[in-house]
Amino acid sequence: MKLLVLALSLFTVAAFAQTPGNVIPMPDKYVKGEGTFLLNSNSAVSYNNNQLKTIAYYFQNELLSQKGITIQQQAKGASIALVLKSGAKNADSSAYQLSVKPNQVTISASHPNGVFYGVISLLQMALTAKNNQIEAAEITDAAAYGWRGLMLDESRHFFGKQKVKSILNWMAFYKLNTFHWHLTDEPGWRLEIKKYPNLALIGGIGDYLNPGLPAQFYTQADIKEIVAYAAERYIKVIPEVDMPGHATAANKAYPEYSGGGSAGHPEFTFNPGLEKTYSYLTDILKETNVLFPAGMIHLGGDEVSYGNEKWKSNPDILKLREQKNLKNDIEVEQYFMKRMADSLYNLRAKAIFWDEMVDVDVPREKTIIFWWRHDKPGQLRSALNKGYQTVLCPRLPLYFDFVQDSTHQYGRKWNKLYNPVEQVYQFDARSFAKDAKEQPLILGIQADLWTETVDGDARLDYLLFPRIAALAEAAWTKNNRKDFAAFSNSLKPHLTLYGQAGLYYYNPLKPLQNPELPVKRKKPLNYKD
Repeated sequence: MKLLVLALSLFTVAAFAQTPGNVIPMPDKYVKGEGTFLLNSNSAVSYNNNQLKTIAYYFQNELLSQKGITIQQQAKGASIALVLKSGAKNADSSAYQLSVKPNQVTISASHPNGVFYGVISLLQMALTAKNNQIEAAEITDAAAYGWRGLMLDESRHFFGKQKVKSILNWMAFYKLNTFHWHLTDEPGWRLEIKKYPNLALIGGIGDYLNPGLPAQFYTQADIKEIVAYAAERYIKVIPEVDMPGHATAANKAYPEYSGGGSAGHPEFTFNPGLEKTYSYLTDILKETNVLFPAGMIHLGGDEVSYGNEKWKSNPDILKLREQKNLKNDIEVEQYFMKRMADSLYNLRAKAIFWDEMVDVDVPREKTIIFWWRHDKPGQLRSALNKGYQTVLCPRLPLYFDFVQDSTHQYGRKWNKLYNPVEQVYQFDARSFAKDAKEQPLILGIQADLWTETVDGDARLDYLLFPRIAALAEAAWTKNNRKDFAAFSNSLKPHLTLYGQAGLYYYNPLKPLQNPELPVKRKKPLNYKD
């Protein structure tokens, strides 16, 4: 009954909302024009700068694969013109103008990023238009936030190159621009490191539910291919090499660097008391930094207390504490993380930490804090007070392994709370800054998809769609333009696109259309800190 009431309420408000061309996220300004532009094989695309060549090809390929329409490139006089404006290079790189008239479509921007986002808006209008008739309109648009991210955990379950590319396609479709790739954790190490091949060959064995599975990992050639694929879609890829905790898979491969663990989390930590640990991890970061040109690496730093019991008796760590006057395990961890951050800074890369590391005291201009613990707002306040750039990814409402409806049985809840589409949509990043001066420290928002309960592509799709669309609007659209009723109306044709793409998505308007699939449970999950 709850599902039916929710679906009816969404349908009722959506039925009366006006929606601009079914574009998600909602543009800054949309003025409906007169008439329509007919998109067909007589259409052609041109560009005035070679920097836009790959964008033109992208548009051609998407139209062919999704609509079966072949359009050509023309040097001049094309009905669809991509224009990179000269000057104004200090303008917002996400900003664009899209003009649709019956005989001409023009997308213009001061940066290639902006042209790409204009193409995405046009593509959405084309894919949801009736009879390929795109309604005339004038759109002026730019993103509210520069960080519009999605994290995928592939340590616990591995999905492979083609699925990752599919996710990147959908991220691009919704103007998300940051893919945080969680490649190392307890169940598996998924990144080839040539100096330490056993990280992948041995550390890559098994996953969260099946510890005996053959090794699954990405070769460096795979990584380069995926990073290039993302770059063509204006998405930067940020790897996470989790430390000093969540190191079980790495320690399985190279036990000489282990700092021990606990009964529930064996060999959970790296050993901060051994000098060779820092050299080993720095070597790993060097190779990783070359593979990922984004210029930043996430170093983790979370939940170390789950498995650092043996630090209290480890002679190497006790010696380190004496030498460096470290009072407790927290100070040992902070010492370790500061040294590893310094290794990254020496590689001219930024360090990213989970919010436990807000007291490490590292250079503000080279460090980003991810606030994830919604029940610990003091961690966010401390990060902002100290001047750290911050990305907001709180469990409520931005952990996508949380269920979407009260009737769903598999996945997380927090004191019976969960993350439905509307809660994701209504997330207001601006409300966390105390004043206008502090606003620039909030880089943006990100959803995180942990995969303990994601045992296949269908389950991944079910948790990701349509919440990825709500995430996009929460990250891109200014608050005064957000309208959940209009979003729900725009979402309807997007749900059709999901079905056409073969995705097993959750439909909040018809909750019983695709029932929740059962998931094998390893053990009861408790996520309280």
